[in-house]
Order: sequence, then structure tokens, then C-alpha cells
Amino acid sequence: MRKLIILLLFTAATISFFSCSNDNSSNEEPMLIIKFKFDENQTRLNNLGQPSTIPAGNAAQSPIFNSISAHYVELAPNANTQIGQGTIVYHAPETNTGGASAIDFSQSKIVAEGETFLKIPLSQVAAGSYQWMRVSLSYQNYQISIRHQGVDHTGTIASFVGFNTYISTFNIGNNIFPVNGNKAQGYWAFGLNNQPYSSSGQAPANATTVPNPIASTSPIPQGSCVVTGNFSNNLVINGNETLDVSITLSLSINNSFEWHEITADGKYEPSIGENVVDMGLRGLIPTYVK
Repeated sequence: MRKLIILLLFTAATISFFSCSNDNSSNEEPMLIIKFKFDENQTRLNNLGQPSTIPAGNAAQSPIFNSISAHYVELAPNANTQIGQGTIVYHAPETNTGGASAIDFSQSKIVAEGETFLKIPLSQVAAGSYQWMRVSLSYQNYQISIRHQGVDHTGTIASFVGFNTYISTFNIGNNIFPVNGNKAQGYWAFGLNNQPYSSSGQAPANATTVPNPIASTSPIPQGSCVVTGNFSNNLVINGNETLDVSITLSLSINNSFEWHEITADGKYEPSIGENVVDMGLRGLIPTYVK
């Protein structure tokens, strides 16, 4: 009899536990979730969203990405939607510490491929049919191959492609970079992974590629890094979703790291003065799962 009573109490507790679990899950609000993907085989585009080749005298490589950050994310209904007039789902913190308004790197959310960058309630996203996504990228961290003193090495690049970024001090491995100021689009720093060698520099102004296939109808500000891409089928938010909407932002890293060669050997060699000319992502393809 005592065993029967214990069994009944255990059964009742189990039912109660699962009942509470089901109640909690049914009360969870559906979310908009955004993640990044990096694709070295995705088409390499120019600023107008057209296939692009590497200019004579330059060389390029597809880096191995560690992480990325964005400053701004917007859903746009159509090709005539001007920047800022769509549904803005994310805007990173900014600061005036360095003088002019700039992205606050210390507060930037930096994520790896497949890691959640943004997760907000779908109730915060205006109902509508969205054809385009705009993503203002701000920071990239990736591995590249370089040649130094005749030997090939692997190094890490920290690439700041946002319109303006306030940076205090950051490090690449054991290499410390005290900046304590604003850096315009195109600032980069480099460190060898296995040698005490580092360098930093500034790519030419407005040279960072920012693909925008709808530039003729919806241009972006010069010096920004607002990459634009379209859904194959419009993303429709009707306002009564019960399930999460997950968006993957596939970025083309197809020969996205480009430099001007001094020795024409396809090897990036900063120690002989080969300068970075472009670090822009080469296209955006957004997809979603509902």
C-alpha cells in the first residue's frame, strides 16, 4: 500500500511538472533571429551588385572568418524604399568620445558564423512584405595568409569597415593596438599568429566595396558599409506569428581581402609595402525559415 501511494505521488508530480513546462513553452513569444554565414563560393560583386574581377596590379584572397559585427539592420519592402524608411530591427550603440559620432567598438556585439547576432520579439517588427535586407557591417576578424621575410605565415586581420568607429585599445593575440580615437572606414590591424610581427594601416577613402543592387533607386551614404541583398521570396510578417522567424545573412567572402602588389606573386607581403586596398564583403543573400 505504501509503495502504491508513493507511485501515485510521483506520477502526480511528473504530470504537474510537464504541465508547467508546456504552459511556459506555449507562453513564449515568437522571435526574430538573425545569424551570419560566410561563403567563399558566393558570387563576388561590385558596388552595383554586378559580378566583379580583381583589377590588374592587385591580388586577393578569401579569408577564413573568425567573427563579425554589424551596426545597423533594416528590412525594406521594395527597391524604392530609401535607407531608414524600412523597418529598422537593430542599431548599435554610438559615441561622441572621439569627437564626431562613431560606432562604439567597446559595445559592439561580435559573433562567429552561425551564432545568434540578434534575437528580438516579432511583435517589435512591423507587419509587412519585405523584399530586401540592408546590413551595415562594422567589424570583421579573419585569418589570412601572408609572406614575411620570404616565409609564408598565417595571420589575423581586424578590419573596421563601419562609417566611423571609436576604438580605445584592442589586441590581436599578444599584439596590442592602443588607438583611443575615431577611425574611418578601412582601418585595419594585423598580427602574425606565430611571430612577434604586427602592423596597421588605412585603406583608401571610400574604396571599400559595398554591394547595393538597387543603387539606382535606393542609394546608400558614401563611406557607409550598408550591404544590400534580396530574399528569393518576400519575407511576410503578418503580426500573428506563433513560431520564430530565423534569417541567415550569407555574405560573400570570395576574394574579399584585396591588396596592391609590389611583387606580383599572389602573396600578401606587408613588410615590403604591399598595401590593403579593399576589405569589403562581396555580396549578401538573405534567407529565412518560418
